[in-house]
Amino acid sequence: MFFKFRSESMNSGILGKTGVLLVNLGTPDSTSVPDVRKYLRQFLMDRRVIDIPFLSRWFLVNCIIAPFRAPKSAAVYKKVWLAEGSPLKVYGLAVEKLLQEKLGGQYVVKLGMRYQNPSIESALSAFAGRADIGRIIVIPFFPQYASATTGSVHEEVMRIVNQWQIIPDIRFVNSFYDHPGVIRGFADSAQPFLTRDRYEHFVFSYHGLPERQLTKAYVGGHDCEKAGCRKAITAENQHCYLAQSYATTRALVRELNLKEESVTTCFQSRLGKDPWIQPYTEDVVKALAKNGVKSVLAFSPAFVADCLETTEEVGEEYKELFLENGGERWDLVPSLNDKPIWIETLADLVRRSET
Repeated sequence: MFFKFRSESMNSGILGKTGVLLVNLGTPDSTSVPDVRKYLRQFLMDRRVIDIPFLSRWFLVNCIIAPFRAPKSAAVYKKVWLAEGSPLKVYGLAVEKLLQEKLGGQYVVKLGMRYQNPSIESALSAFAGRADIGRIIVIPFFPQYASATTGSVHEEVMRIVNQWQIIPDIRFVNSFYDHPGVIRGFADSAQPFLTRDRYEHFVFSYHGLPERQLTKAYVGGHDCEKAGCRKAITAENQHCYLAQSYATTRALVRELNLKEESVTTCFQSRLGKDPWIQPYTEDVVKALAKNGVKSVLAFSPAFVADCLETTEEVGEEYKELFLENGGERWDLVPSLNDKPIWIETLADLVRRSET
């Protein structure tokens, strides 16, 4: 005998509203040294960011990195700070508002930062205990998945909601490195440069990671060279940060109709002496200039909003390095920030997550 089971929630879909949590990395509350030091300590004490034993991490962060790096970082933050505040926060709040308008009243959109303010916990509090919130969709603002970024956001969200009496349906967007809107968005940002000038080379710089984080992400370890991570996305490497980064480059190369020999994918922002994924952006920049390349257009497709790592590191520091070694022109393509195509892309990610 078979029973005909009818679920009202299954037939009619999720009742009530959908909460949308947007999460970016984070930012100091101000450019003061104490605020920057506080931010660095919270950020770098995350076990997914510096994945070494707690006591070693505590000593490294609190006794070496934060005390000595905070004054230098505070000076750099002052260079990128906008009149309204931190670029990540300014763009994040703008996107929160625009996406809310785009999605309408059946959605509640909130921005949270993994580190500092507005916190993930404060953003989630807008959904906690609300009978009219039937589902929460979490979108970390990192196109390529990494344990230190997207993984850390997932862990923090679950740590918080674990304390709730009612935990609604929660869905996470793991990555969106190949979403057509992301690729089109960066390509559109590049068009004014390509229309105005001819470039000899194109550099795609992604945030770096220690090599060990790629290896230990897989049961039994992971070898990017054997898995072909620089060549294609496969079932074996589909979650690999390096594989997703190279896939992003390939998609942009196709979209912009660039010649493969004029493109280099590389990785920036390494910290410490342990080997990070290569090639390092600083080495690529120096080599290009010394080999006679005079003009470069740079992209930072790991960042959906311009920030210290794009505007200052890629836009200024690498430009200075390129010019010092014989280069003549270095331009940086702006990120997605609060552009309409980014809002459209986020809306599409929300709708896809509902199905």
